[in-house]
Amino acid sequence: MIVTVTLNPAVDKMYWVERLKVCDVTEEEFLTTATRSGSSAGGKGVNMSVFLSQMGMDNVAMGFVGGHAGHVIIRDLRDRDVTTNFVWIHEETRVNVTIIEEGRHHSPNLINELGPRVSEAELERFMRRYRRIVKRASWVVLAGSLPPGIDPGIYEELAKLAREAGAKVVISAGGEPLTRALSACPYLVKPDTREHLLLGETSLTSTEAIIAAGQHVIACGAEMVVISHDVTGDIAITPNAVWEINAKVPTSKFENLVGADDAFLGGILYKLAQDAPVEESLRFGMAAGIASAESKKKICEDRAKVEVEMEKVAVERI
Repeated sequence: MIVTVTLNPAVDKMYWVERLKVCDVTEEEFLTTATRSGSSAGGKGVNMSVFLSQMGMDNVAMGFVGGHAGHVIIRDLRDRDVTTNFVWIHEETRVNVTIIEEGRHHSPNLINELGPRVSEAELERFMRRYRRIVKRASWVVLAGSLPPGIDPGIYEELAKLAREAGAKVVISAGGEPLTRALSACPYLVKPDTREHLLLGETSLTSTEAIIAAGQHVIACGAEMVVISHDVTGDIAITPNAVWEINAKVPTSKFENLVGADDAFLGGILYKLAQDAPVEESLRFGMAAGIASAESKKKICEDRAKVEVEMEKVAVERI
């Protein structure tokens, strides 16, 4: 069984507009009309759960939810056949807004709320559930940002509990939560570089820097590190090889990048969980990310579409 943990989920609200107007005159007011909009359950682990379920792989989504937005998340996940085991909290789950401008689908404008504050009692309730369920898990995904007030060492603690229970750990996060979690020797690491192109204090601005940073993570005990360096390009580092993953797809075909990176990681996990070779897992993952970026839905739900996109993905040792 796969367990995904999203401690700071969100309702993803997306707007497509012909042009994003910006007010630059005092007291000037603009009205921008959306040509299309949509809402869905969001957060890195949540998005991965949706993808895995649509591919037919059972999984359980965990984390915190609260208020009306929390009900939206639970309803959406259950409608997509995701088993949920969230802890309800007093404060309201956050709403993240994405504005996508016509002709600039590859450069969405993201506004993310910090999220609700989680009390000590609510955190302890989650930990009790987590300790029970992790005993039945083969893979555990720890993904996304942390709610305000949560200790940045939480992923380290959760990863150690998962490993002690015999599960392989996937971490998709950034900043201190990620760097501290490396001591728990996760199996697969995908740094979140959306806000800063950093892994720890290392700037990921060149292929050489990415490889060096990835090899440092491997030295910490990870089996695989995947780091993005372009919209359609990533580098994967394993103990014995470095792989470059590229998709020959023009960005003009993209509809929405929100969730595409999570589908990418979900695709890799989907194959690894079936003991597929690394190269096949990376190709399927990139194809899943591209298929999601090209879909009007946030996450591609069509396995046949993903398999078609695999023909456009090249994975080469470098």
